[in-house]
Amino acid sequence: MPGVRPDQPVTVRDAATVMVVRDAEAGPEVFMLRRNLNADFVGGAYVFPGGGVDPSDRLVSLTGLCSGRTDAEASAVLGLERGGLAYWVAAVRECFEEAGVLLARDRNGSVVSFADPETAARFETHRERLNAGATTLVEMCEAEDLVLDVADIHYFAHWITPLGAPRRYDTRFFVAAAPPEQVPLHDNTETIASLWIRPADALARFAAGAYELILPTEKNLEAIGRFATAGGLLAAARAVGEVPAILPRIGRGEEGVRILLPGDDGYEEALDGALLPGERLPGLTSPGGTGG
Repeated sequence: MPGVRPDQPVTVRDAATVMVVRDAEAGPEVFMLRRNLNADFVGGAYVFPGGGVDPSDRLVSLTGLCSGRTDAEASAVLGLERGGLAYWVAAVRECFEEAGVLLARDRNGSVVSFADPETAARFETHRERLNAGATTLVEMCEAEDLVLDVADIHYFAHWITPLGAPRRYDTRFFVAAAPPEQVPLHDNTETIASLWIRPADALARFAAGAYELILPTEKNLEAIGRFATAGGLLAAARAVGEVPAILPRIGRGEEGVRILLPGDDGYEEALDGALLPGERLPGLTSPGGTGG
């Protein structure tokens, strides 16, 4: 992969990722997807549902379809002047497109249920049309008389791809409870496998070389794995105040290119800069999303 020269700055794209969690007999589980092996970014890696914030996620018409959080409130949580609600909208949209999980309620306040086969089939058609660009989230919500459940999607972490990477994302990570009457499933296009898994088990498979994880995924698995229940995790996320942005830096040494996090030896001295031809950022980019 060609290096990115300092005189060729890479645009940082806004992105949103959502960790959908549930309680299971052996402990809390999170839903994960495996990206298509032929993807041009993090191919084959296990990720959380997520992706870039699209222009359609910023439509003013979506404001009235978001329940429990205004744009001003969302922006304050993210530390932005305006436009924060778009990250929640993107999280809902990506979660439905990639995982088939719709974080929404009807006008009576009930969580959307796919228990009825006809309803499930109808929403699967909505999902297919969304992925094909044949409809929009606004149109689907209006057709089904739904509101997006942004009040129960909680901000959890903030990662920014370091300067010098061939693709850069400013990614906000959220956490949400799995709707009880929906069954997540990969889309078999961008993602080729999916599963519920305990964070500790995902990390163990990564350590054994069975799973590929990028660094933000690994660190978020470690963070959510500290909680004994999904409810405890959600309560903690709900109460979080300021979420610090984590901006890794590129370090070089005898061992080659490495990623440094705030607090690591050499972080303050590391110079953000270009990757040389053939270099990769371990744990952040691969030949194959957004750092989900």
